[in-house]
Amino acid sequence: MDPQNAGRRLDQFLQEQLPQYSRSRLQDWIKGGRVLVDGKQEKPSIQLRGGESVSVDPAELPALKATAEDIPLDILYMDADVIAVNKPAGLVVHAGAGRHTGTLVNALLHHFGTLSTVSGDDRPGIVHRIDRETSGVLLVARNDTAHRALAEQFSSREVEKTYLALVQGVIPRDTGRIDSKITRDPVRRIRMTAKREFGRTAHTEYKVLQRFEKFTYLEVRIGTGRTHQIRVHLSSIGHPIAGDTLYGGKALPYGRFFLHAWRIRFRSPSTGEPVSIEAPLPPELADWLASL
Repeated sequence: MDPQNAGRRLDQFLQEQLPQYSRSRLQDWIKGGRVLVDGKQEKPSIQLRGGESVSVDPAELPALKATAEDIPLDILYMDADVIAVNKPAGLVVHAGAGRHTGTLVNALLHHFGTLSTVSGDDRPGIVHRIDRETSGVLLVARNDTAHRALAEQFSSREVEKTYLALVQGVIPRDTGRIDSKITRDPVRRIRMTAKREFGRTAHTEYKVLQRFEKFTYLEVRIGTGRTHQIRVHLSSIGHPIAGDTLYGGKALPYGRFFLHAWRIRFRSPSTGEPVSIEAPLPPELADWLASL
C-alpha cells in the first residue's frame, strides 16, 4: 500500500481501490473476514498507517437478471437493429445495487421481448447509459450484431452526443472546451471529480445558446462518455448544472437538475447510413426555461 494512504479508513481505502463495489458490501466483507490487513481481520473504521498489505477475498455477487415489466415507453425511432427511447428523468436504465424493478430495461423487455445479449442478462440491449436524473435519447440494440457495431462506434468516438444544459452563472465566452481528466472522488464516493491529475481522459465542448441574469443555457457535446462527465466538467469551471446539488448547484423547486440528452447521431449498423435522432425538451424543462 502506498504510504500516502496513511490515516485513511480501511473501508474508504477499499472503496477507492474497488469502485465497482458499494461501500456497504465492502464493509460486510471486512466484518466477515474477507479483508485482511497484514494477515489480520480489522474493523472497517481502522485507520491505516500506510505500507500495510491489504488482501481481499471477494464473495460472489448474486446474479442480476432483468425481468419484463409493463412500464410505458416513449419510442423516438425503431428499425430492425436499433430502438431509440426518450428516457424520462428519474427512470433507472438497468438494475443495480438496491434496484431491481422499475427500470428502463424491464420496460424494454415487456415491449420488445428479446434484445441483444452482449451486455449480459441484467442489461440486455444497453450499449450506453445516461444518469438516472438526466432525460433524453438513449440507444438500444435489438440484436448482438447491431450491439457490437454500435459499441465500436462509441469506442471510436464516431457517435455524436449533444445535450442541452442550464448552468448557474453567466458564462462570458460563446464557446469553450474542457479536457480535465475524471476520476472518482476519494472522499465522497458517489461523486466524480476533475480536480486530480490522474483519471480517465474526457472531452466536453459547449456553446452558449442564451444568457440570463443568473443562468446560461448551453448546447453541450461530449467526445467521451465518462460517469457524470458533463456535470463534473461544468462544475469544475464554476458553472454547475442548475439544480445539481451533488456538484455544487443550488437546490431549486423543479424536482430535478437541468440536463437533457437532446440529440444522438450514429451510423445504421445494417446500412451504414447516418441516423440522427432528437428528443424534445421535456415540458418541465421547457417551463423552467420560459420562467427565466
